[in-house]
Amino acid sequence: MSVPAVEDSWGRIDAWLLRHAPVSHALLRPPASPADIRAAERALGVRFHSDLVASLSCHDGVELQPGAPVLTHYGPLSCVADIVKSTSFLRGISADIPDADAFDEDDEDDGELATYWHHDWLLITLGIGRQSSDGLFLSCYPGGNWGRLGRYFDEDTPSFTGWASLRHALADLADALERGRPFDGRTSLAYEGALLWETETTAVPDPVSPLALAAESAEPEPEPPAPSEPLVLAGRSSGAYLTMVRHRIPRPPPPNQPDVVFAEHLTPAELLRRLGVSPDTVRPRTRARARKSADSTWAAYRPMVRAGSVGGWAYATQEGGAAQFTRPEVLRKVSADTRAVALTRRGPEVQVTVAEDGVPAPEGVRHVLSPREGGGDSWPGSMAAYARFLAELEGEFGITYRPDDDTDAELTSGLLLPVLEDVDRAAGQYVGRVRNFDLAALIERTPPARLRTAMAAQLGRLAAETRFDVYDEVSDALARTARGETVDLTPDSLLDLRIRTLTAEAWAARQRVSGQRAWRDDDDPVTQSDSSAWALRVEAARALREFVHAGAPAAAATILSRRMSAYWRTELAADLEG
Repeated sequence: MSVPAVEDSWGRIDAWLLRHAPVSHALLRPPASPADIRAAERALGVRFHSDLVASLSCHDGVELQPGAPVLTHYGPLSCVADIVKSTSFLRGISADIPDADAFDEDDEDDGELATYWHHDWLLITLGIGRQSSDGLFLSCYPGGNWGRLGRYFDEDTPSFTGWASLRHALADLADALERGRPFDGRTSLAYEGALLWETETTAVPDPVSPLALAAESAEPEPEPPAPSEPLVLAGRSSGAYLTMVRHRIPRPPPPNQPDVVFAEHLTPAELLRRLGVSPDTVRPRTRARARKSADSTWAAYRPMVRAGSVGGWAYATQEGGAAQFTRPEVLRKVSADTRAVALTRRGPEVQVTVAEDGVPAPEGVRHVLSPREGGGDSWPGSMAAYARFLAELEGEFGITYRPDDDTDAELTSGLLLPVLEDVDRAAGQYVGRVRNFDLAALIERTPPARLRTAMAAQLGRLAAETRFDVYDEVSDALARTARGETVDLTPDSLLDLRIRTLTAEAWAARQRVSGQRAWRDDDDPVTQSDSSAWALRVEAARALREFVHAGAPAAAATILSRRMSAYWRTELAADLEG
């Protein structure tokens, strides 16, 4: 099948823009003169490929103004002057950077790409930032790649695209505009007279659940201590046996310095409840068993805590998983109607945080950042600070706690569904634009009731796209938001538990896919697609929480930025009309 000439493709592109995106069409520059093209060739010492000459003879790039047509994330087509300017700039940088390899005649692609910027490349687009730092380049190097298009992004390795020439790329662009097909993975849209590009995304409808896989596995049982046996070596000497016993001197174990939180007048069971323990994981465990369980597939990367009591204080130690006790939302929940004190250590930093009735106490945070002392991987300065803070807690709060005292004790323990992060009630209100959409203007001109109704509809669409709405408590909440009714999102409500569970699913899936654990292998049933699907549901949950706690204007940025349909602008216009 023959590829249309550059002039034919530009004729089709012009016709579509003129009909559907006249603002963008008006920003196409008139043709470049043959004299200007020849002058650019002399300035750069390169003969322009015939496709580039033909394209510049149709339009000398675009006017760099809002609404100018762009080639997706490669940016707008450059005019002759910008081609000279960008190419000269990149040549100047490349002169100071040695090539990765010498040119290899047997591997023309690798040889030509083994440089920061090849002398015979021309940068023919400006990236989204409209600077000479990224975009499409056209190879004018004589040989098999003559006229081929490549990708160049600042601080990244250049590569060739799937387009054999600019003629192929313009033909694909014309087809994409006329037939609504994706171009370089994005879909073209005409909105308010301008050409826009959107990514149409999808998610697997039923992602594999890491928590369900964890429920199918068994918690590891403690192993009995192995007997200490000497290493016996037998030899023969003058007719007699020689027996040697080699004693290995064990390394001293690291000190027990767990993150610990204390809550006055609470029982260990109540403290675990406030921390978000999963009831089906609660049982007595020693520290060693808790840590072993936390590091197993059974835990699914959920935090493990053990709880006990000292004097009039309940306490909980964290034995695995992401740190919890420095999170403000956790301390607020733990200290409700009481006092809470957290002692945490991360490498060189040791910190004490005090909160009372959900509010940090005045000067309630004290921390020590200790430099590494003595070399190696230890932080003896921090160890001393941890011990000093423990002594201060005893003097200030009457808390007498020694981590070594409960090492072998079977304390009540369990895995957490972590408390949700706080909703920033103001963050979304300061977002001016979302995906080239003037959100600030929309909020300013739309009556609050109409904006709320439209954003509730958009939230429902987002929930359907991500399949966040498959849960009964979620679908009920969405129906209530659509009717303008109150939604129960209080801690430990059914909806709160659902969102916390989804958050745990997404975290576990991401950790499994990242392969940070020794037990992950290529046959793991949790894939990147599963991880992405869980993450999308969590983002939809975030949008719902912002809508409930902060209102439609604050939630609008999250809702619109996470919409998966490329046609969300058209749907939003319909929702605003009601």
